[in-house]
Amino acid sequence: MADFSVKNTRTLCLVSHAGAGKTSLAEAMIFDAGMSTRLGSVMDGNTIPDYNSDEIERKISISAKLLNTKWKDNRIFIVDTPGYADFTGEVISAIRAVDSAIVLVDCVGGIEVGTDRVWEFLEEAKLPRMIFISKVDKENANFLNVLNDIKNRFGKKCVALQVPIGTASSYKGSANLADGGDFSACDADIKDAAPKLQQELIEVVSEADDALLEKFLEGAQLTKDEIKSGMRKGVLEGKIVPVFCGSATANLSVKELMDAIVDYMPSPAEMPKRIAKVVGSEEKKEIPNDENAPFSAFVFKSISDPYVGQMTLFRVFSGVLNSDTGFYNSTKDLKERIGQIYIMQGKEQVAVTSVKAGDIAALAKLKGSTTNDTLCDEKNKILFDNIIFPEAAISASVKPHSKHDEEKIMGALARLASEDPTFSHGRDPQTKELLISGMGDLHLEIMVARLKDRFKVGVDIGTPKVAYKETIKGTAKVQGKYKRQSGGRGQYGDCSIEVHPLEKGKGFEFVDKVVGGAIPRNFIPSVEKGIVDSMKAGILAGYPVVDMQVILFDGSFHPVDSSDMAFQIAGSMAFKKAQEQAKPILLEPIMDVETVVPDEFMGQITGDLNQRRGRIIGMELKGKMQGVKAHVPLSEMFKYASELRSMTGGQGSYTMRFSYYDEVPGKIAQTIVAQSQKGEQKEEE
Repeated sequence: MADFSVKNTRTLCLVSHAGAGKTSLAEAMIFDAGMSTRLGSVMDGNTIPDYNSDEIERKISISAKLLNTKWKDNRIFIVDTPGYADFTGEVISAIRAVDSAIVLVDCVGGIEVGTDRVWEFLEEAKLPRMIFISKVDKENANFLNVLNDIKNRFGKKCVALQVPIGTASSYKGSANLADGGDFSACDADIKDAAPKLQQELIEVVSEADDALLEKFLEGAQLTKDEIKSGMRKGVLEGKIVPVFCGSATANLSVKELMDAIVDYMPSPAEMPKRIAKVVGSEEKKEIPNDENAPFSAFVFKSISDPYVGQMTLFRVFSGVLNSDTGFYNSTKDLKERIGQIYIMQGKEQVAVTSVKAGDIAALAKLKGSTTNDTLCDEKNKILFDNIIFPEAAISASVKPHSKHDEEKIMGALARLASEDPTFSHGRDPQTKELLISGMGDLHLEIMVARLKDRFKVGVDIGTPKVAYKETIKGTAKVQGKYKRQSGGRGQYGDCSIEVHPLEKGKGFEFVDKVVGGAIPRNFIPSVEKGIVDSMKAGILAGYPVVDMQVILFDGSFHPVDSSDMAFQIAGSMAFKKAQEQAKPILLEPIMDVETVVPDEFMGQITGDLNQRRGRIIGMELKGKMQGVKAHVPLSEMFKYASELRSMTGGQGSYTMRFSYYDEVPGKIAQTIVAQSQKGEQKEEE
């Protein structure tokens, strides 16, 4: 690593819609740099980035992979990211670790919903980027159509720097527009378009630099070096997005793209200084992108390696970290001792003696450092902002196949969650079900497969139960008397209570209005305990009872037979009788749902939410998309992730969080009660 200065380092991520060729491009870049001896294929399952068995089997990337290559005296760190929406968290974390990005667009499929999504992430992060139109050698490829779509969608700052020589099966490589070269070997439509594309390139480059603009307006020709310097300045400032083209699988025009990475993409030294919070104060400070500054880094990802154990991936923002030393974890207030530092090449770990500002590296078996932790020098304690991961969109219940699986499952789920912050697990406090939550059906399907393949834990997966609750709408006055005589000492407890509904969310209120010693003071807590225990399972369907006031106003006792247990039973009997008489109802969880879709789907989406018993509470413009806010019962949302994807062709997304409980409509409540009674009968049988 000592051979490469900060100025000779590049860090980038490959992002796109699924299937645009990111992994194939990463494979070709490594091969062309002589870092591997063969060009692997996604279809053959032998690429360096996609090494997990589930990725090889499905022929898709599931998690972000860290790679590196050397090109023209520069080291290039590459993060190959998944394209499926279910693995968006991997893209978000990768963007935090890099200084630039290459957006791939399929020359046949064009701009797809995933392309729009990653573009928004890059805009938000203000990352310099380039576009690579991939698969130019495929049938039905149309470079000019895709280029026009890119300009229309992402703006005129996107300018072609290359055009293809031939298309589909006749594709031979790319011609550089900046060279003013020979386009005679290009197809007729490209030859006709080349002069205009060259003019657009010169105009955009000129606008990025005042000196070049003045020369351009005077009618002078810009030299190749001036175009190159203007292009670099424009890319670094986000004013230009150069567009390249090629074929990764045929390994055509990949070397030219790597030249462009060195020529136009920023080194860490050219990036804006990172902002960090000083620990123990509200002060913010700038962190220089300098290896001579105090050490600081950020953990953006964790990997569970079957041989090495937990691998912690981090980006160094400043300073140097040497092997066999240590650092301070300011997030956890923890000192870590480290052994060997590694640079990752897919699943391979290459040992290095040190890493510096700009490097992306890995450490094994750290004591407590995980994703989102800030690592720094103990004398310069700082905190970087956390990565904000999207909330889980879908949940499912899991039930281990055997007692053996049950013993192993929590540890296995914790390992998976440490790798993927968009995956979570927990036991529902009411239904007692073990739930797993993630970004979509595919996400959960893969996590269940990993439980089986990696941790040898088998589970059945199902739709989670809804955590209904019960309450009352009316009032009632009742007596609960428990009297039992059998041989020796008997049991006697007697209480009279009055029940009233409370406002939503008030829970339970117990009021003692006993006078004259009708119930001895030491037995009044026993009555309350009996009532509270009975509230755990209501009379309608066995769900917890909430939002209820109970007034204890009278009772009687026996000087010998009364006891703590007798008054608990009396309180429980009174409560159940009161609930029956006070118009009991079922409550269901209502969720705050925000759905974001293209404008053309608004009618379909609002209609669908209405069918789900949803209530639309607002709409707002979100960039080029429309946001719909609604309150929807949780019971209607379990299959929404896949159904929304189907309705919008994959262009819709949503977030959901609990809002409040509300009454279940009568007919639906009857069905729930009937199902609950059937379940009880089965258990009795």
